[in-house]
Amino acid sequence: VGAVTGLCVWLWGMTCAYLQIGNTAYTLAGTAIPLLLTGGIHADGFMDTMDALHSWQGREQKLEILKDPHIGAFSVLMLALYYLLYGAAFSEVSDRTGLALVCLGFMLSRILSALAAILLRPAKKEGTLFTFTDSADRKHVTVVLAAELALCCAGILALSWRRGLLVLLCASVCTVYYRRRSCREFGGVTGDTAGYFLLLSEAAIVIAAAVGCRLF
Repeated sequence: VGAVTGLCVWLWGMTCAYLQIGNTAYTLAGTAIPLLLTGGIHADGFMDTMDALHSWQGREQKLEILKDPHIGAFSVLMLALYYLLYGAAFSEVSDRTGLALVCLGFMLSRILSALAAILLRPAKKEGTLFTFTDSADRKHVTVVLAAELALCCAGILALSWRRGLLVLLCASVCTVYYRRRSCREFGGVTGDTAGYFLLLSEAAIVIAAAVGCRLF
C-alpha cells in the first residue's frame, strides 16, 4: 500500500511538472491522494485517538473513547490542523529528490507502524490489531520487517544522505514519541493508535523533506 501510494504521488508530481500545473493543485491533490487510496482508515484512527487524548480522562475511559464510533469536536479540529500543516509542508517539497523522499516515506511509515504493532505491548486483549499480532509469527515477521526497513533506509540515504538522514531522524523521533505516549496514555497500542502513528510519521517525513529542500 505504501509503495502504491508513493508511486501515485510521484506520478502526480511528475504530471504537474510536465504540464506546469500550479502549486495549489499540486499541493491539494498530492495531499488528498494518500487519503483517497487508503479510504481514510488511518485518519479514522487518528481522530479517535485525538478524541481520547483530549478527553483528559483516565486510561480506561480513554480506551472506551477509542471504541466509540462517534466523533467529537477535538477529532475534527485536530484532523483539520493536521492536513493544514501537512499540505503546507508538501507545498514546499519543490524538487524531485524531495518528492522521492516523501514517496519512500509512505513505505517507511508503514514499516515502522507494523514494527510498533508487533514489538509494543497491546493496550487490550481484543480488537483488530491484537487479533493480527497475536496470531502472527512474531520472530519471522520482525525479521522480514527489519529487512524491509533496512532496504527502505538505504534507498532514502541513497537519494541524498543529508536530506535522508533528516527524514530518518524525524521518523525515529516520532516513533520514540509514539511509544512513550501510547504506553503512558493507553497502556500500550491499539488499531486506532496505529493509525494515529501512521499519520504522525507521514507528516514528520513530509516536514523533514520540505526542510531538506530548503537547507540542502
